[in-house]
Amino acid sequence: MKKVEAIIKPFKLDEVKDALAEVGIQGMTVTEVKGFGRTGGKKEVYRGSAYVVDFVPKVKIDIVVPDGMVRDVIDAIEKSAKTGRIGDGKIFVTPIEEAVRIRTGERGEDAI
Repeated sequence: MKKVEAIIKPFKLDEVKDALAEVGIQGMTVTEVKGFGRTGGKKEVYRGSAYVVDFVPKVKIDIVVPDGMVRDVIDAIEKSAKTGRIGDGKIFVTPIEEAVRIRTGERGEDAI
């Protein structure tokens, strides 16, 4: 199993969700996040202290999928989230050792 984590522009969420449904994804976790990448943030000075402002609002999607679905999920996210402009986001894939469905006690791929 793998965890696919995608950071995307908020207005692309519905498009990405629909694309994921087409490849068989039935559930995901969505979190509103803020951050910045290569564009950085603006450096400001307040009372002699420098700090960075203007974090960009993004949406983070977490999906745990069987190994065989990873490529389809990545492709679906990449195609539906892309605008061609800076800040389209990132996709990360990490291994998952175990999954447990609390209600039934199912484990592994049965739990996802």
